[in-house]
Amino acid sequence: MEKTKSLNISILQMGSIIGDVEANILKIKNMVSKYLPNGTDVLVLPEVWSVGWSCSHFQKSAQPLTEGAIFEFLSNLAKEYNINIIGGSFIQQDGDKYYNTCPVFDRYGNLLTSYRKNHLYSYYGCDEGNYITAGDSLVMVNLDGVNFGLSICYDIRFPEVYRAYAKAGADVLVNCAAWGAKKSLQWEVMTKSRAIENQCYMVALTQSGVIDSNEHNLGESRIIDYKGEELVSIMSGEGIVCTKIDLEDMYEFRQKAPTLNDIKNNYEVKILCEKY
Repeated sequence: MEKTKSLNISILQMGSIIGDVEANILKIKNMVSKYLPNGTDVLVLPEVWSVGWSCSHFQKSAQPLTEGAIFEFLSNLAKEYNINIIGGSFIQQDGDKYYNTCPVFDRYGNLLTSYRKNHLYSYYGCDEGNYITAGDSLVMVNLDGVNFGLSICYDIRFPEVYRAYAKAGADVLVNCAAWGAKKSLQWEVMTKSRAIENQCYMVALTQSGVIDSNEHNLGESRIIDYKGEELVSIMSGEGIVCTKIDLEDMYEFRQKAPTLNDIKNNYEVKILCEKY
């Protein structure tokens, strides 16, 4: 890979209309037409943007991976604006199973790959695991010469995911989320920590807006550099922001502080029991 590679990454933060796929497609279409920065190479969308964070609506909104309005919309959007798209996630129907799936499209509208959320959040009143099935593998995709490691929301609580991506050669770690407003500190700390731990850029994108009368999405979408510094953010509301990432700087930093080379293959825990 060329060490002079750079990319312009845009993130789109929105509040989804619960259960209304058509309205959410129209919302993204309008936002992109008005606010997408010129020169964008990669556009990243939030988790379950097509339906919102409402598990009871998941199966009703589900579509096959390569058919239906969501696939057609994202493919056409990529072609129209000549951009790669990391499509947040939608609820994919595959036979009698449902998955929280992130599709990735190239500039020509081709579906390159998809990632199924590995960890399903079913605590504190959320019951994602009752409606969909967990994925069983990680997915890294190359866009314009840059390696992106994909993850969705609750995956961020499992640092093993991101260490695996770093070992596999990731340049950018991506987490598309619909993160609750009551967990702002955890979102900021964990996303910045994953960037620092693995010396990778981190795209941490979440929805904003109302979930129901008692719950809201956080917003606070960020792009973070390999040292944990915030490059650009959308703290509330809706919008699109863009930043340029420079891999040459990242590779130089890794050479000066090659901490990833110090990772041991195994960390054994010795338990000492004091005798009385």
